[in-house]
Formats: sequence, C-alpha cells, structure tokens
Amino acid sequence: MSLTFHWFLPTNGDSRDIVGGGHGVRTGAAGGDRPPTTAYLGQIARSAEQLGFVGALTPTGAWCEDAWLSTAMLVEVTERLKFLVAFRPGQISPTTSAQMAATYQRQSNGRLLLNVVTGGESHEQRAYGDFLDKDARYARADEFLGIVRALWRGETVDHEGTHLRVEGAQLHRLPDPAPPIYFGGSSAAAGPVAARHSDVYLTWGEPPTQVAQKIAWIRKLAAEEGREVRFGIRLHVITRDTAAQAWAEAERLLSHVDPDTITQVQAGLARSESEGQRRMLALHGGSTSDLEIYPNLWAGVGLVRGGAGTALVGSHTEVADRIAEYHALGIDEFVLSGYPHLEEAYWFGEGVLPLLAARGLWQHPAGPRTTESGTVPFAGR
Repeated sequence: MSLTFHWFLPTNGDSRDIVGGGHGVRTGAAGGDRPPTTAYLGQIARSAEQLGFVGALTPTGAWCEDAWLSTAMLVEVTERLKFLVAFRPGQISPTTSAQMAATYQRQSNGRLLLNVVTGGESHEQRAYGDFLDKDARYARADEFLGIVRALWRGETVDHEGTHLRVEGAQLHRLPDPAPPIYFGGSSAAAGPVAARHSDVYLTWGEPPTQVAQKIAWIRKLAAEEGREVRFGIRLHVITRDTAAQAWAEAERLLSHVDPDTITQVQAGLARSESEGQRRMLALHGGSTSDLEIYPNLWAGVGLVRGGAGTALVGSHTEVADRIAEYHALGIDEFVLSGYPHLEEAYWFGEGVLPLLAARGLWQHPAGPRTTESGTVPFAGR
C-alpha cells in the first residue's frame, strides 16, 4: 500500500519564520507575512499537486480564513488535489453540512475530505455561539456524524437527541463518493467518537512510543464497534540535502522567535482544554533547550504555535527513515507543512518522496514521474 501524503494551506498567512496561531493564541510571525490570498494559496496547491501530495489540510477557527470558501475557490486552479477541510460540527446543522459536502463532491469531482474539529477552547466556541463544554461537544459530534452519515447513505432521518434534533431530513442528491472523515482527539471523550465515525484517525506528531499507544487505543475501540480505522499523523518538516543544513534552518527559525513571545504563547496554551495540546506542551515544557525529543523530531514549532507543534528535521534520508518508522507502527497518511509552505513543499517533494518511492513505500498519484533521462530528479542527493 502506497503511503498518502497531504500538504497544508496556510490560510492564516505564511512566512519564512514560524507563524503562530491556533488554540486561542493570536496569529503572528517574527518575519514578514505572506497574506493568504487565493493567488498565493493557489501557488501552494498547484505545487503540492505537481509534487505528488494527495490532498491539502485547511485549518478552521477565528485565526484563519474560512476553510470551505477558501478551498472551493481553489478547486478551479487545481485538477487532482483533494482538500481536507477542517470544520466544527457545532456551528452548522448536520443536514446543511451533509448537503454542502454533497455539493462540494459533485462540483469538485470527488475532491473533498473532511476533518472534524470539535473545538478545544470553550472561550473560542462561545464567540461562535456555542456554549457546550468539551465533553458535551464530543457527544454532540457523535450525534452529528451519525445523522450526516445516514443522510449520505440516502436515508430519511428523524433524530431527537440530547444536543441535536432533525425531522424528515434527507438529501435529494447524494455525494459520490461520500467524503472520508478524518478525526483527532486524545481525551477519553474523543476516543469512542473517533472509533465510531472516523475513516482516518489523526494524531499530532508525538514520539513513536506515544503514537503506538494511541494507535492501539483507537484500534481496540474501533474493533469493539466492528470497524477498522486508518491512521494518520500531523507534522511539520524541515528536510535538506544534509542534516547540518536542516538543523541550521531549525536554529534559524528559533533564533527569530522573541523569548517574550514564547512566554506569552505558552501561558495562553497552558489554559487550553485540549488534551492533545497538553501533550504537545509536555514535549518541551516551554523551554528552548533539548528540543530534539526523539531522533529527528523537533518540538520547536510548538513554542509559538498552537496545535501541531513538532517537525521532522534532518537530511532527506533521515526524514524518510522516520516516516518509515511511523509507518511500521501503522501510520499510512502524513499531513505535513513547513515554513514557508511553498518552498518547503519542494524540499520534501523533490528530496524525500523519491527516496520513499525507491523503497516501494510511495508512488505518485498520477503515476510514475521521470525526467527525459528516465531518472527521478534529486533522488541521488
């Protein structure tokens, strides 16, 4: 089975430095931002498609542009790339969401993937009119996804639950295919919902031992539901021709971060209700020392960014080795990003993907890609 790679669309802005934001912290960057215009996001999307990424994750929240609208605008400037749209089920009715997804699938020729985000921060949820606590949001997501999946199957749905109620709900045109559901969450309330509804369970980039524990947890819960779930991981990446060059870039990124900014961001993230965010913070403890928490796994991004806070750092071969290690645990999908997203997509796509192809772990979604001389570019570096 070929590994699946997705890239990231920085709808919160891009930079040659780390761009903060997420989980209640403000967006910002030490260097000059590249605004998330359709033109710039289109550059990233077209490059990701050319390089062999299957899809591109687009975040959700007050800190970025709307994911549905942004990706819908990019459908026309791409041909094959799928869009992993993050959305929060508490902000819209399940019937409307099911209909939107069906329309998206028809208009894009089946290029929608859905990343369900229950919302880790109550204060941000309240800004959108959602006053449920965290556990209740997961319970509502359970009801929501049950309704949506029934509608996609063509059923007429009557549902009166604790949080949601619909009567005679149905879709007159079904999505073909139904969009795969991607779902993350590290809390006790998240696991059963992920096991019942997710096609792909996503984890942030923790060391392999911790990732293996999560996989075993969700796999057991899914088996109890009579289901099988695929697994994915969300990571940043800094890959170069040599390890020294990659680590020099990591140090450059860190050197442009003001210590006061780290203190402020860490104080904000410490108030997060997200168990996944708590686990990210525990990897570095807010300190700039000992950030390589596992070979080639660097926790520096999480000093100033909420959510995914770790990066694979190293030579192309080392990064390929770590990907193979995660794959051996059961990870089949990798959602990656890097600063800036346009250039870093090429470093990974031209440096790492050919090595994985040579190992039989990956193939370009559009088929074999060769130069006129019959060799894969940059594979020999």
